[in-house]
Amino acid sequence: MTTLREVLQAHVDGGGIPGAVGLLARGDRVEIAAVGLAHAGGTTAMAEDSLFRWASITKPVTAAAVLMLVEDGVLGLHDPIAPWLPELAHPMVVRRPGGPIDEVVPAHRPITVFDLLSSQAGYGWASDFSLPAVQALFPVQRDGREVQSYPGMDEWLAELAAVPMLAQPGTAWLYDTCSVLQGALIVRATGRSLPDVLAERVFEPLGMSDTGFHVLASERDRFTSYYRRAANGLVLADAPDGQWSTVPAFPLGSGGLVGTARDWLRFARMLLADGVTPDGRKLLSANSVRLMTTDHTTPATRVHSELFLEGQGWGCGGSVDIAQIEPWNVPGRYGWVGGTGTSAHLIPATGTVAILFTQVGMDSPVPDPTMRDFWRYAATLDASA
Repeated sequence: MTTLREVLQAHVDGGGIPGAVGLLARGDRVEIAAVGLAHAGGTTAMAEDSLFRWASITKPVTAAAVLMLVEDGVLGLHDPIAPWLPELAHPMVVRRPGGPIDEVVPAHRPITVFDLLSSQAGYGWASDFSLPAVQALFPVQRDGREVQSYPGMDEWLAELAAVPMLAQPGTAWLYDTCSVLQGALIVRATGRSLPDVLAERVFEPLGMSDTGFHVLASERDRFTSYYRRAANGLVLADAPDGQWSTVPAFPLGSGGLVGTARDWLRFARMLLADGVTPDGRKLLSANSVRLMTTDHTTPATRVHSELFLEGQGWGCGGSVDIAQIEPWNVPGRYGWVGGTGTSAHLIPATGTVAILFTQVGMDSPVPDPTMRDFWRYAATLDASA
């Protein structure tokens, strides 16, 4: 029988990736494989505790923190965000999705906390990047894999407020921007930094000691290099002493975290346990976990952004499988992928967690062959369990 190590090693041997860490867990059983190298052309072997840029698998963690504030009564799920994000109190919306950005109408209703959680506020990426409102977003919604490229939060919010929304609140699922806004909402609602809130409310209770928004110099020997694909092979996009060596001006709730595969497993197991930590501490209610892992989209709200969703809808902070178009699409599977070559999912019905960390960036929203082969292997194991 093929092993996880063999599945991943084949992609290293084929030159697709320098290395990877894959992890599959179900109950107390964990299969983890670290293959290849931490740095292309180097000598440092990949290790189970290697650190990776999580990119967009940060999103579920941020959504969980927002829901903690809802449970605390700090935020109301269906409250307007205007008291905390007044820059977006009176957003304008393009009259037609394909129309010019100077033909706008007022939003029909205020943006709510739930609009942000479900990525249906009206801001974000659509499948058609040529739409004028999407083009106008590019200078503001920078590449989240370049965390130091963002200005401070207040400046960024002012920039976003000058861009018209592509859709009315609650009418369209659009990618990424709402997760950045969730992080800003946490900062404004608590009066504290996002790193401090996540550390206190999520990382420390779960023992996620390797997760944060930057990597200390003393830990950089475990930090992998990050690469992008080019015509002549892999190109170094960020070294261990690069963009994650200091806390950025605007820590991104959409994709700024770095950590290990086992740390994301700790977060996933909390969700599988209906919000309870291994030592019995309740971080989230079962209702909040269900809210995160339930699809809140419809065919109508997904129509502009189906490029991002393959047999999936969206819960809070992550996708939810709704159509079994591939072997790994199990109805209810929750999680997401990151543009730095990461993926993390859990299946509430079976208690399975599947995590793959590579250090090669994705060129499109379509998952690459390494990811698909990993998911196929995970689905085979799950079917035989």
